Amino acid sequence: MAVHSTVVFADLFGSTGVFESLGNAKATAAVTQATNWVAEKITANGGKVVKLLGDGVLATFKKSPEAIAAVVEIQRSYQLRLAGLAPQLYMPLRIGVVRGDVILVDDDCYGDAVNTASRLSELTGPHQIWVNDKAIENSPKLDDVHFRFLGPIAIRGRSEPCNVYQIEWQEDQNSEYFTVQAPANAQSETGVVDVLGGQIELSFNELRQTFQAFELPIHIGRFRKVDFVVNDPRVSRSHATIEWRNGSFILVDESSYGSWIRFAGSGADLMLRRDECVLHGHGQFALGTSFSDPSAPIVSFVVR
Repeated sequence: MAVHSTVVFADLFGSTGVFESLGNAKATAAVTQATNWVAEKITANGGKVVKLLGDGVLATFKKSPEAIAAVVEIQRSYQLRLAGLAPQLYMPLRIGVVRGDVILVDDDCYGDAVNTASRLSELTGPHQIWVNDKAIENSPKLDDVHFRFLGPIAIRGRSEPCNVYQIEWQEDQNSEYFTVQAPANAQSETGVVDVLGGQIELSFNELRQTFQAFELPIHIGRFRKVDFVVNDPRVSRSHATIEWRNGSFILVDESSYGSWIRFAGSGADLMLRRDECVLHGHGQFALGTSFSDPSAPIVSFVVR
């Protein structure tokens, strides 16, 4: 039976690294504890947990305003929870929310909304929430919550792109990129301009290069045969790759010491180690050391 519902897919970012560092038994216990915590929060906020999927939680809400309020509260509470955990247990949440039709079969649910919510969760970065345009119609006015239009994003398995917003939920932030309330007909007002598509511009010191989507993947590192050279001893010979996948630019860290990403107008820096994240809008990434190091080799990027 098909019903109109709001689907929430939340998963733990970096669980693979936890399994590598702690081993199967301890990592399984940590992941199970975290996903059960998320499931309990969803239920307490009026949602229905459909199932736990390894390091992910699939849930539904009857109405979008309740779903939006719930995922914001969950991210804020989970951030406090993370602060009390040991560094090796650090697994931030990333959440996709989609309003659409789902098919209910034996207490499970299927359909385009489920697939899209799962895909948005995979594409977004840690601590982030991505939602489709239908999910934020009539959304509640929450303190320090803003919606930033990312553009139509290609979703694997869908013939049409999905209009996606990022919920900026971190408290006490100001940004020229924020909008207090997203218009319901954003696509018609802004035009179909995919801010993730087309080309990406990278700059490091005096070096500036622009790469078209068809030129990807490109390799970043200090080895002279890579496509974009960052000459710094903390940068691996082949440190990271930027791929073009399903209409999005994906930064894939391949280094020993990691990469840090900072989006313009966004909150906490994202740390990648043998993991990946969608690049959107503009911002910077630091290679081999964090932004807290004043001498960090920092590459600026602009996605057009």
